[in-house]
Order: sequence, then C-alpha cells, then structure tokens
Amino acid sequence: MRIKANDTIIMILGVLLMGIGINLFFDPANMVTGGVTGIAIIIKGLTKGIIRGGIPLWFTNLFINVFLFLGSYRILGREFLKKTIFATVMFSVALYIIPEIDMTHGDYLLAAVFGGFFSGIGLGLVFSVSSSTGGTDVLGAIVHRYLRHYTVAQIIMVIDGLVVIGGAIAYGIEVTLYAVIAVYITSKMMDAILEGLKFAKLAFVISEQYDSIAETIMSEMRRGVTALPARGMYSNAEKQMLICAVSKKEITTIMDIVSKNDPKAFMIVTDAREVLGEGFIEYRQ
Repeated sequence: MRIKANDTIIMILGVLLMGIGINLFFDPANMVTGGVTGIAIIIKGLTKGIIRGGIPLWFTNLFINVFLFLGSYRILGREFLKKTIFATVMFSVALYIIPEIDMTHGDYLLAAVFGGFFSGIGLGLVFSVSSSTGGTDVLGAIVHRYLRHYTVAQIIMVIDGLVVIGGAIAYGIEVTLYAVIAVYITSKMMDAILEGLKFAKLAFVISEQYDSIAETIMSEMRRGVTALPARGMYSNAEKQMLICAVSKKEITTIMDIVSKNDPKAFMIVTDAREVLGEGFIEYRQ
C-alpha cells in the first residue's frame, strides 16, 4: 500500500516545522526537551571537542532510529511503521537542510516559546495522519512488550524524563527548567492541532416542539438529528430528546432555532472531541 498524497504533504510540512523548532531554537540554546532529538543535542555538545561542530543532529536521529525500527518491526503495525519510517527519514532530511541559526541569541524563554510552538504544530500534523517521527514513541512500544504492567505513555514519560535529566547534567539546571516550559507548550500546540481538526459541538434538546425543531435543523442547516425517548424523573412524563452534532460556528444557529421554536426548551451544549462520519471527518481506511 502506498502512502496517500495528502498524508505525505502533511508529514513533510510537519517535519519541516519540527526542524525549524529544533535547528533555530532548541539546539542553539542547548535545550533538551526529551526524545531522540534531545539525545542528539546532548551528543552534539559532548562531541564538539572531538569533531568540529559535534556530531550533526540529523545523523544521530537517523542512526538511533534505524536500530529502533529493526527492533520494532514485529511490534508495530505495517502501515504505521511505513509512515513512521518515511516521517523519520524526512525529519532527518529537514534537520540536514534547515540551517542552524540562533534566532534567540541566548534568550531561553524565546527558545522555549517559539521552539515549543513550531515543534508542537509539527508533531500535531505528523500525528494527525497516524504517523510518528520514531524515537521514544517506538522505544516505548518496544519496552512495553516486556513491561506490560506499565502503559506506553508511562514508559515514554520515563524515557523522556531521563533524557531531560541528561540535558540538565550536560548543560545545567537553568536551561532544563526552560525546557520544561518548552515541553508544556509543545504538548499544548500538538493538542490544539489534533483537537482542532476534529473538534465539534454536541447539542441535547428536550422540548415539546421537538418535531418542528428537528425539521428546521434538517431543512435549514442540512444536519442530521437523532431523537431518543426520555422520561422526566420529577414529572414522570415521557419526552423526546434531540441530539445533534454541529461545527463550532454552527452552534449559535442551532441555539437560535431552538429559541424561536420553543423559548422554554431545555438545551445542553457540550464539546465533542471527535466526530466521525458524513459531514465531519471521514473514516480512515
């Protein structure tokens, strides 16, 4: 099976943004935020006295991941592994072609904020197409095979924590504290990308005018509506509860429809983290 063209474009864009975050912000500031790239930054700093400029980040990233992929071939699914190998190679290429420029000139806060911003968006894009850039994600899956009483997330957290501690030993506690800020920003930006692609609103409506409300939503908004039988525990009366999933910008429209048809209607609006199906995100094959 070939990787879809759209997925390829998204992965390439994602790794380029990650490369910008690392080569222009994290690496110049010696900011170790975990993962294989964090290990690469430590190795580069330790080898500067041996090799001019130290061992390049792209080489260490590719070298370590080759061994991780060999050890995880039977653990990870074929499709996920194929995409991950592609994204990892492209990430190493991005680290190679993007110039290493110090954009912050020693300002750790700027490095943490902007490095976390670009890295988080990049990671979010890569993860949004069910892929990964290898590193601790793959290592966590390998370790989980032998330590099943721990979750993959817990194992990755420990591994990244050890890498960050290594960064503290190599570069000092001050930059490590800023690295923690960078990790937080990275995770928030990544969540924003992943949730933003699938985020929606879910409306629950209980009204005597459920027929007219449902008809108006379906005719004017072209949205599907589901009616479920409900019973009021105080009045013991049988009612109908309408459920409708809409985009964030459509929720005000559905509130107006409910208000016009029945000002006394009871309505609950909540967040839906993922809505899959017609009119929203298509199921991936």
